[in-house]
Amino acid sequence: MRAESWPAGGLAGIGDEAAPDLDGQLAAVRTLGWQAVELRTVDGHAVADLDRPGRDRLVRAVHAAELRVVCLDSRIGGWAGTITEPLDRDTEELTALIGLSAELGTRFVRIMSYPNAGLPAAEWRSAVVDRIRVLADLAAAAGITLLHENCAGWAATSAERSLELLDAVGSPALRLLFDVGNGVAHGYDAPSMLAELVPFVAHVHVKDAVGEGAGTTYTLPGDGKAGVAECLRLLRAGGYAGALSIEPHLATRPHEGWWADVTGKASFIAAGRRLAELVEGTPC
Repeated sequence: MRAESWPAGGLAGIGDEAAPDLDGQLAAVRTLGWQAVELRTVDGHAVADLDRPGRDRLVRAVHAAELRVVCLDSRIGGWAGTITEPLDRDTEELTALIGLSAELGTRFVRIMSYPNAGLPAAEWRSAVVDRIRVLADLAAAAGITLLHENCAGWAATSAERSLELLDAVGSPALRLLFDVGNGVAHGYDAPSMLAELVPFVAHVHVKDAVGEGAGTTYTLPGDGKAGVAECLRLLRAGGYAGALSIEPHLATRPHEGWWADVTGKASFIAAGRRLAELVEGTPC
């Protein structure tokens, strides 16, 4: 089975894992022969923060490279904030990304579910649901879908909570983004979690790692302890039809203030080629 036959959504990569600048990001994806990119930052600036000239340049460059944008990665609900910070910041970011999504022709925006800030468990859960319900209403009105990633926040590390979040928000504009490598750093078994979530997963990030917590070290896909091959098997067996997008963390880790430099392209390409090999070997 040829690698491009599955997944139906193709292979992609988060561009700033290869290079900080837009041209470098797009060139790395094209070097792999892929037709899709995922966008998070350009020159160290979140894509939602780009001014009008920056947005215009981004849109022109992506179209000129003949690439699809599979997802825009927001900071909403992520590790840099908490549940008690003003919601206005997130609605403003989402509004900016809704506009950019329309220009780029993409329908997915990545979010997380808000780290706690000392609230009792029940209040934390309630506040998360209330906020994401507001955001999902905005997304639904614009025809886009929010994707909750298993990374930071109330629903991040539990299949039960992920499903509870979907049920409580109750919107078709909220689905799941599953990162197969996050379990290593956050202390859970990714294949076991994914097995319960496959029908609700609309997008996938691929990375691999060894260690745990602050001692996590990232590796090429398949060389670590994340269970990448098993996750790919579960996705394929479950009929997953989205994209697989590499986020190798070999040259950049934004949450640690570590950004890709001139060495990023080589490791990004190595991770992409390894993913293609793993996909090729994933049984039907």
